[in-house]
Amino acid sequence: MTQMPDNSRRDFLKKTIFAAGAFSVASVFPPFARSAFAAGETLETTGCKLGFIALTDCSPLVVAKEKGFFAKHGMSDVQVIKQASWGTTRDNIELGSGGGGIDGAHILSPLPYAMTLGLVTKGNRPVPMYVMARLNLNAQAISVADKYRDLKVTVDAKPLKAQIDLMRRKGAPGLKMAMTFPTGTHNYWVRYWLAAAGIDPDKDVSTIVVPPPQMVANMRVGNMDAFCVGEPWNQQLINQRIGYTACTTQDLWKDHPEKCLGMRKDWVDANPRSARALLCAILEAQVWCDQPANKLELAQIVSGRNWIGAPVGDLLPRLKGDVDYGDGRKHAGDPMLFWSKNACYPYKSHDKWFLAETRRWGFLPKGVEYDKVVNQVNRSDIWRECAHKIGQEVPSGESRGIEHFFDGVAFDPADPEKYLATLGIKNLNGAKKA
Repeated sequence: MTQMPDNSRRDFLKKTIFAAGAFSVASVFPPFARSAFAAGETLETTGCKLGFIALTDCSPLVVAKEKGFFAKHGMSDVQVIKQASWGTTRDNIELGSGGGGIDGAHILSPLPYAMTLGLVTKGNRPVPMYVMARLNLNAQAISVADKYRDLKVTVDAKPLKAQIDLMRRKGAPGLKMAMTFPTGTHNYWVRYWLAAAGIDPDKDVSTIVVPPPQMVANMRVGNMDAFCVGEPWNQQLINQRIGYTACTTQDLWKDHPEKCLGMRKDWVDANPRSARALLCAILEAQVWCDQPANKLELAQIVSGRNWIGAPVGDLLPRLKGDVDYGDGRKHAGDPMLFWSKNACYPYKSHDKWFLAETRRWGFLPKGVEYDKVVNQVNRSDIWRECAHKIGQEVPSGESRGIEHFFDGVAFDPADPEKYLATLGIKNLNGAKKA
């Protein structure tokens, strides 16, 4: 396939959009020729640099590498490189592999949008990104330090509100909550949870950013009172008897979207066949990861020091959906999902919720054109091509419909602003720096 020079391509797209009079997915993302998947067709490159954070939901990238799925699809030189934090992941994506960084990553689902909009990048310079696939549903949690065990904090955070009021009356320092990145899922989960209990996360508590693998160590030395992070760190906290799980994030929103595969737009546009080969490999890895019979082997693979570096006992229970909250409560049946229930499909309706929450907490004070931005970033069209290629069915539409949360609030992706209007605690007009 002949590639237009970047400048010519941009001019073409601008003219096409202008002529249409409205944003059109078809005009911006023209379908690639069917021969793009022809057997033996030459890939533009067999290499790619992908980042990951030491979290269980990085598993599809690890499995694609370890089980040979990348090589099977011709991407024999893919590097899967551990990142120290989400900030480091962002910085290395900004650099790109040509500048010593990476081409894409296992990443927080809102982050490709924040980078595309220039909310979190150096000098607020937009770094256009694509969301290529969702990597998983479920399996994050909010954990609380052992010293608050008597409060019996659960999915209902109201006991924390009483504690905050008591500490204020005594003139004591407020509660400190840790999350992993400002425009990230963990910040949005913990904020939603607090706000539902009448706690303003901008006024009633202080929030700090801590990389996922450092959460347990920081709680051990008393640097925070609670944190929100992905597994296996909530399970490890319990295994080390440092704290307990107040709630899992699926307690907040059943079968919620979590991480995604985010790629630099320029890399995908310059390497369309290689990008599709890469995605086919990751989709096949997700199918493998989702099989119950593979869970133990999966935990053994990703437990390695070069990957997550945590004991299998910290990984396996919540991979399987066996949740011991550490305070006497137990629950089974909500595993981390990689493929079933369309876990891998990047629903545009979910990306609208992430944008709505980004706006809710002051990162987008001037608002956002939801459909336009989502259609620029979300590449569900490529996902569909690749799912067909590996013989998998695809969802019938781009929306999972109206979503319902634990507190009775509903999100209709057809009207994100109406959703925001129903929420009592928010900061729509705040010029908050991510």
